[in-house]
Amino acid sequence: MAPPLVLLQDIHLRYGATPLLDGAELSVSAGERVCLVGRNGSGKSTLLKVAAGLVAPDSGTRFFQPGATVRYLPQEPDFSGHSTTLSYVEAGLGPGDEAYRAQYLLEELGLTGREDPAHLSGGEARRAALARVIAPEPDVLLLDEPTNHLDLPVIEWLEKELKGLRSAMVLISHDRRFLETLSRVTVWLDRGQTRRLEQGFSAFEAWRDEVLEQEETERHKLDRKIVAELDWLRYGVTARRKRNVRRLGLLHSMRKDRREERRAVGNVKLAVTEAETSGKLVIEAKNISKAYGDRTVVRDFSTRILRGDRLGIVGPNGAGKTTLIKLLTGELAPDSGTVKLGTNLEVASLDQKRTALDPSTTLRDALTGGGSDQVMVGGVPKHVMGYLKDFLFTPEQANAPLSVLSGGERGRLMLARALALPSNVLVLDEPTNDLDLETLDLLQEMVADYPGTVILVSHDRDFLDRTVSSVIMAEGDGVFREYAGGYSDMLAQRGRGVEARDKAAPPARAKGGDKGNDKGAEKAAPAPAAKDKRRLTFHEQHALKTLPKTIEGLRAKVEKLAAEIADPALYAKDPARFQKASAALGEAQGALDGAEEEWLRLEILREEMEG
Repeated sequence: MAPPLVLLQDIHLRYGATPLLDGAELSVSAGERVCLVGRNGSGKSTLLKVAAGLVAPDSGTRFFQPGATVRYLPQEPDFSGHSTTLSYVEAGLGPGDEAYRAQYLLEELGLTGREDPAHLSGGEARRAALARVIAPEPDVLLLDEPTNHLDLPVIEWLEKELKGLRSAMVLISHDRRFLETLSRVTVWLDRGQTRRLEQGFSAFEAWRDEVLEQEETERHKLDRKIVAELDWLRYGVTARRKRNVRRLGLLHSMRKDRREERRAVGNVKLAVTEAETSGKLVIEAKNISKAYGDRTVVRDFSTRILRGDRLGIVGPNGAGKTTLIKLLTGELAPDSGTVKLGTNLEVASLDQKRTALDPSTTLRDALTGGGSDQVMVGGVPKHVMGYLKDFLFTPEQANAPLSVLSGGERGRLMLARALALPSNVLVLDEPTNDLDLETLDLLQEMVADYPGTVILVSHDRDFLDRTVSSVIMAEGDGVFREYAGGYSDMLAQRGRGVEARDKAAPPARAKGGDKGNDKGAEKAAPAPAAKDKRRLTFHEQHALKTLPKTIEGLRAKVEKLAAEIADPALYAKDPARFQKASAALGEAQGALDGAEEEWLRLEILREEMEG
């Protein structure tokens, strides 16, 4: 097994009375893809900061392979001291790194490099931060929620980019599909300690359930043993003093272990408050359009939404998904066309930006409106402390300001507010942001069991597949089209996924444009081939110039390593050095083959264009 590039051993860190990390460990070897999973607040981000050297533990050891390069992606990047996104990304490059990659990655991520960091949106800031950590192609990448604030085109681009890197990675993410695609090892952080599974995330949940079930079995055994010993203490003490003292000591030890045992964190209790049943027809839109200035955001869209439908709306950021929701729910009037709302509609909404939360408000007041200890849930008053407990908040947090909450805690609070409102139509705009995997499972079950109608916007492909019965896709140029089934079904019917706004192909127009004609009946026609002559991109031109020198250096490295391994005495003198040189030779040979193939491909492409 290759020596680790990063090794954390017996890490302890305490904030307040309860230890956050209690003997946690993490090992990352060259090329390993590790996903770090655990509940919100379990310490995943803190452990990653310990690995990055940004947080010092109370005790434990941290080892880094000398010479290894590491890049850490924080949830909130710091742009201070940089006037443009390009200067921010270039500052992350090290000596010998390819300078062109900064501009190349920014352009791939939809940025120019000239943006002022002070005026970036959340998604733009995340993309600039990703470019900064990926550009150097480090030995180790530590990525904390890399998909946050990203739309589907960028998430799918990021998956391909990371798969192509040789860097070892530690990933924290709530996006199941992203973790399943990239991870090969799973580390579970639970109650301050880590458990390691030598498989990717797809095997994690079954393994976790087995571990928790085994724990519960052991707990029952301990409880029965304590009861038996207590019975002996009351009725079976004999004159054998030394044995009795020892047995009594064991009983005290078992009871102490039972008291101090840290049990798994409970699950969020999601229950939606139902209003009166709506009419069978919930929303009917006919040929609605909406424009802002010269840009048409929604163009000639028609649909019929019936009671019980579960509708997912997908598309790149800025495609008009939120505008479409506002048109359908009557919050915004269309420029043309009509929207008919059904009878007895009670709409509860979850805002993706969490703008309804005042940072200075306490959790208690955010739920009750202030001046009360009661929350109305299903028309029945419930004490606010009990309702907070249902969403995994502690009594100590009840009077804390919202500004101290983590992103996941803010997401749970917004869910608590939305679900307490009587409704028969749920509108969820990016409900999965910052929620841990267990809460996502429960939210999925709640949506599936909800008796009313659900309209949701999400970039989480797995969540869409599990919850919606049809998908409305932003095809580009203000056109939306509906497909039957979940996200994977939409891919099968459409033939492609979500493209970025400036790369989206024009869709085929459906006759009639209504739900009855569109719903999964036709496959969108492929985009016509571009008539403009293909040109080499800036990245391809640069690669053509620099690859010959790179190939020459790799050949020299391969020859040097091959000569070293050819020494018959090396293995006997230094087996570790022999293994290291062998591994390095394999990597260098693979890099050489890849560089030669890429140069040949680009040279053929250049000749075809010039010919």
